[in-house]
Order: sequence, then structure tokens, then C-alpha cells
Amino acid sequence: MCDAGQGKTPEAVCPETSRSSSSITLVAVTDPPKKALPLQFERKGDVDVLPVVAQDHVTGEIRMLAWATPEAVRATLESGHATFYSRSRAELWEKGKTSGNALEVLSVLVDCDADALVYLVAPRGPTCHTGAPSCFFRRLTDAGEIEEPAGASTLLARLDAVLLARRAADAEKSYAKSLYDGGAAKIGEKLREEADELARAVAEESADRVVSEAADVLFHVMVALRSRDVGVEDVLRELSRRAGTGGHDEKKLRKPKGVV
Repeated sequence: MCDAGQGKTPEAVCPETSRSSSSITLVAVTDPPKKALPLQFERKGDVDVLPVVAQDHVTGEIRMLAWATPEAVRATLESGHATFYSRSRAELWEKGKTSGNALEVLSVLVDCDADALVYLVAPRGPTCHTGAPSCFFRRLTDAGEIEEPAGASTLLARLDAVLLARRAADAEKSYAKSLYDGGAAKIGEKLREEADELARAVAEESADRVVSEAADVLFHVMVALRSRDVGVEDVLRELSRRAGTGGHDEKKLRKPKGVV
């Protein structure tokens, strides 16, 4: 509040008072219109939607399927968190906002008709509301019946599951079981043997032989990992972490052996 003071008119001390009778025009400020997304949405009820598949960017596992409106897609692009549209609640929802099991979106793929998307994601915890890592944990049998669990969906994950089962087996004997029973010494010996055979194939043999020997090395590496309670997925995520870092730089960042 202005105080006019002795001998002074209000207009002299408070100039805004003298302008109070002037007309003031209020101009609404609005955001510029957003460019339309180059996608083909389908009208369902009173909203435009398209299907979105969320896929683990490291393992290739399909985590979930949901619908997205243009607003949901924009929210995903702006926040980096998978956002969808709930048709039952008629609202946007960000995956993991309440549960903490978020999907960090690293890239968005568009199909050939631009009417479906794939979110390449880094999952933070299980994706399915049941607590399963993926919503697709059941399969449709040849008889047309739903069966669960479906088992791992990717080749490496299926092989890893078999090796884990072989290690835990008591009565069943297999080549992998014999390696586990032989311990680190036997597993290490086979690793060195297979690595040497691969090295010789690279230097002297056909491409088919290189592929065959490389498969042998990979198998034995996975056996060695499981002998230490480590899964191949852990190695894939480590490779993902190193992506974009030069080999020399990455080695400099490693801790010396024996340092935890």
C-alpha cells in the first residue's frame, strides 16, 4: 500500500494510482501447437491409440504390450519413461510410477506402417503385475490350450535355464553336470582348451569351423558363469554398460585385481 505523505498527492507518490483508470488489455499466452506425430493411430471410442510393445534392449525379451495415445507417446519421448493409455481408466499412466518397476525407454522403433511401436527399455524390476519379469510367461500349445510357465523366450536365456537345471540335478548325469562336479579346475581346463581351438580356427580354418568353435567357447563360458551363480544376462548388461566406451578407456577404468 502506498502512503501519499504530507503535501503530496497520491498520484505523485503512487504513479500506478494515476493509471488505475486506464484500460488494461490481458493477452492469453499459449504454447505453440505441437507438430503432429507421423504415426497412424486407430480411433477406439473417443481416443486415438496404437499398440506398443516393450522389449528389453539387452536380452530381447518382450516385457509387455499396452496402448498409447499421441499424448502418451509424447510423454514417453519427453520423460524417457514408458507411458501408456489405460482404456479402462481413460487416463495416461506411467509404468512404475507407483510400484517402482519402471521401464526406462532408450529408443522407440516404428513399424513399416507406422501403426505400432516398440519401446526398447531398461527394466527396473519385474514388469508384470503378477511379479513375473515379463507379462508373457504363458504359451499357447499346439492343442490350443494355455500352458504355464512358458519358459525363457530367448535362445541364451533358454540355454542358461538348462545349465542351471543341470547344475541342480542329482540323479541325472550329463556333460554339463560332469563339468560342475569337476569344479573350477575342470571347467577352467575346458575353457582354455576350447579357446585355443577357436584361436586356431580363426587363424587356419573355414568360417564354418570358426562358428562351431565359437559356439563351443560360448557354451563353456556359460557353464563357468553358472558355476559361480552368474547368469549370461549379467554379462550382456555389462556389455551394454560398456557400449560407447573405447576399449583402452574401459580397461583404464577397471579396478586392479583383488580390489573390491
